[in-house]
Amino acid sequence: MRTEVETRPHHVPILRRAVAGLVLVVVAALVVKLVIGFVIAIFWTIVAVAAVLAVLWALKTIIW
Repeated sequence: MRTEVETRPHHVPILRRAVAGLVLVVVAALVVKLVIGFVIAIFWTIVAVAAVLAVLWALKTIIW
């Protein structure tokens, strides 16, 4: 049984901090890209539905 207490360094190496920061930046960029893509997909879906409704309204107005 070991009686001595192993000491850890109290500082994180600068390279590990840099890599961790880079990982955070990359993940944040991917999340922003996904959110923007989701919003754009919803927008174009609404535009397509509005276009179909406009065509149906125009046909109904002309034919009837």
